[in-house]
Amino acid sequence: MNKAFTFTIKNICLDENYQPADNTRITTNFANLARGASRQQNLRNALKMIDDRFNALAYWDNLKGDRYSVQLEIISVEMDMQKSGYSFPSIEVLKTNIIDHQTNERIEGIVGNNFSSYVRDYDFSVVLGAHNKGRAQFSIPDDFGELHGKLFKCFVNSSAYKEHFKKLPVICLSVSDSKTYQRADNQHPVLGYEYIPNESSLTEQYFKKMGLQVRYFMPSKSVAPLAFYFSGDLLNDYSNLELISTISTMETFQKIYRPEIYNANVVAGNCYQPNLHNQDHALTKIVYDREERSQLAIKQGKFAEQHFIKPYQTELEQWSANYGV
Repeated sequence: MNKAFTFTIKNICLDENYQPADNTRITTNFANLARGASRQQNLRNALKMIDDRFNALAYWDNLKGDRYSVQLEIISVEMDMQKSGYSFPSIEVLKTNIIDHQTNERIEGIVGNNFSSYVRDYDFSVVLGAHNKGRAQFSIPDDFGELHGKLFKCFVNSSAYKEHFKKLPVICLSVSDSKTYQRADNQHPVLGYEYIPNESSLTEQYFKKMGLQVRYFMPSKSVAPLAFYFSGDLLNDYSNLELISTISTMETFQKIYRPEIYNANVVAGNCYQPNLHNQDHALTKIVYDREERSQLAIKQGKFAEQHFIKPYQTELEQWSANYGV
């Protein structure tokens, strides 16, 4: 059944005029910004923050701090079930592109960055809850994330992915407030100081099944490390400008969504534990409904269960069992 479905990739520009499509996961970070009365100002402010941060990091040959701007594309991936003709909204990520105003060059950035998936919502909002209902101690099902991981790897290895993108994805997430991070001696010129977690997290284990490993770095003038999920060699497979495009984009989003960590007034030290209850932080002027987002994740997990997991359970189980064999 490895050929039971194909992937269709669609892209749309994320600019101040962006409006989410009807089938966009509305828990997606950028889609949440693009709703309500402040939508255009939200987007304008966020994009300005991204450009400013990019130029601050790419400071060489950039005396006025305005040489570059970042253009963002929303990449929506649909999985087409060939036997049934059904198309399911599988994955949504961001693609960065860099505009060099000095040379008038458009430089391809990194695909990935923000990561959204209906099946991930299903795993975390439906499967985990059902598995732990009535249990005294939290546990994880043995096959947790197996299907999602194989679907992701199948997409990255697909001809559709290779036709659209030259390099493997990098996904950038916030650190976990349940772990402690120790600063290492290793320092990268763009990514900054590396941090080492005291233990593995559920998110790390989940992304490992997607074929991704993780490293944590705190870029210059950041206040907390970011989690970079990748396959291959993060430090050598991507150029400085490519890495800066991801840092500037995802750090901006995290300042909006996790200001307690990424807009804190105190910089992470040698030993760092993130705190989502930290009161010593600044707020951006960008409106974001964090409570609504958590509620919608449950609804969208149930959508995946109703429209994808249950109707195609037998086919998906067979495909998953045979994938990679």
